[in-house]
Amino acid sequence: MVYDNTKNISTTSVNTNNNNINNNCTTMMNPSRSVILMVDPYSTGCMIAQEISKRGYPIVAIWTKDISPEMKSATHIPISCRDLRYLAQIDDLPEWTLSNLVDAIRATVKSAAMRLGEPEDYFAVGGCMAGGEAGVDAADRLSERLGVTSNGARGRFGRRRDKRVQQDLVRERGMRAVRQSCGGAWEDVVGFLEGETFPVVLKPTDSAGSDGVKLCHSMEEAKSHFHHLLTVEAVNGGYNTEVLCQEFLRGKEYVIDHVSRNGVHKLMMTWVYDKRPRNGSQFVYFGMVPIDPQSEEAKMIVPYTRGVLDALGMAHGPSHGEVIITEDGPCLVEMNCRAHGGDGNWAPLARALTGGKYCQIEGTAACYLDDDEFNKIPDMPSSPLQAHGLEVNLVSYSKGKVKSMPGFDIIKKLPSFVWLSPAASIGSNVTYTTDLITSPGCCVLMNADATVLERDLEFIRHLEEINGLFLYETKGESLARPTAATFGLGSLPEGAKPSSGGHRRFQSLDRPGMLRIMSQDRPELRGKGLVKRFTTVDASKEVVVVVDPYSTGCLIVKEIANRGYKVIVLWTEGFS
Repeated sequence: MVYDNTKNISTTSVNTNNNNINNNCTTMMNPSRSVILMVDPYSTGCMIAQEISKRGYPIVAIWTKDISPEMKSATHIPISCRDLRYLAQIDDLPEWTLSNLVDAIRATVKSAAMRLGEPEDYFAVGGCMAGGEAGVDAADRLSERLGVTSNGARGRFGRRRDKRVQQDLVRERGMRAVRQSCGGAWEDVVGFLEGETFPVVLKPTDSAGSDGVKLCHSMEEAKSHFHHLLTVEAVNGGYNTEVLCQEFLRGKEYVIDHVSRNGVHKLMMTWVYDKRPRNGSQFVYFGMVPIDPQSEEAKMIVPYTRGVLDALGMAHGPSHGEVIITEDGPCLVEMNCRAHGGDGNWAPLARALTGGKYCQIEGTAACYLDDDEFNKIPDMPSSPLQAHGLEVNLVSYSKGKVKSMPGFDIIKKLPSFVWLSPAASIGSNVTYTTDLITSPGCCVLMNADATVLERDLEFIRHLEEINGLFLYETKGESLARPTAATFGLGSLPEGAKPSSGGHRRFQSLDRPGMLRIMSQDRPELRGKGLVKRFTTVDASKEVVVVVDPYSTGCLIVKEIANRGYKVIVLWTEGFS
């Protein structure tokens, strides 16, 4: 399906005779006549498209077969890109082959020119790049077919997005890689897991944003998550056909962002993730802190990462590598063959860290479209970095339908505040943060005074812990008198006879292991300032014993269970 921004354009009959495809992007035409194809432009991809559009190039968006409707929605379009307009958009239909898609592109370019009153050969395709993780493979195939700048899709490079293939290619280069096994059936991986020391990591072969990644502490947990991944839709769309099982790498995880042109890799920024176990998940993003390019860590991970890019055949375009420094040196977690995601919220900070000159967004446009500009970009940012700052991923310890967002208003008043990108809005539903996708938003903090910066960060964490980010809509409780049977406490299955003692003495309510801090109405926000209550615990590791829960006691048990705790009900001897 092909459509522009104003009306649908039928492609029932596609003209396949127009071969006007520019095969050499180094001899670019006038930018206004050179169409750039963006495959799945969401998140930071929108910001790259916007940067290219500012340079005068018309953009055609290509949406791949498996892209989920949510990823195409306004939810994943950065606020700064809401006015971005494409020359046309093309949906790669399920029945189309690559040739069909190329024909549709040719017909679209021709139709767009004629719609503007220009000759049908007015436009030529000048470049093709991935706008998001879901578009990496298609962009490689399409750019190779069109003869524009491409990393290629032949041989094993055609699966460079596959996390298993990445590790194999790196290992073949003699570099440190993860021990792993991959398969579409449990029998394919069980032998590997039996030989590994737990915990181990399970994840989809093409995951993004920690989607589906889980640290499993036992064989039973690994088996359960293995089968779970084969039945759920991936965050970018489509379903997993294989699951990757890997050794658990111990150490800090670093982010290395590059842009490349003709095999020359230029460092845009290095970061270290702040990931912590929360809400029953081992990999909750708390933020991302820049590190100096001349630091000892950077001196280890940057050369290693450039070797990874060479091993994967990544000669052109942006990349977003994740590396852990283990006891025996840097080791690849995964290489994302596209720009750093997160809606590009890191971009203002990254520019400030380089003295306001550039970030990966401008670097991506340069590496594809402007050889002179690319050559002027330094090999890496200067040291020391030109600002104090970090990106903060917000963490929710509660869930509900948002009534108001007082915490966001408070964050905007902090001395270090630069940018806030909420993922929630009034009327939307917030849930417990277990990965990057379920974060309620992120913000950028920056300050010339590192002490002020640290104080503002601590305040935001405090705000999260007291559930001060949101006020939720409340639900009326039933006025019926509760009994033990109401909540399944001490009740017997239908038809069952009581034991000799007359009562069932023990029952544990199986609830999700989540953190719970406070009730949702939070009276501490009502004009008395913020009051911290020291009630933060990991409910998944706590058990509460309740003795003789009848009458109001049933409601107390229900509230405790709703907060994620395991409950043991103890009935005293002689209780009627």
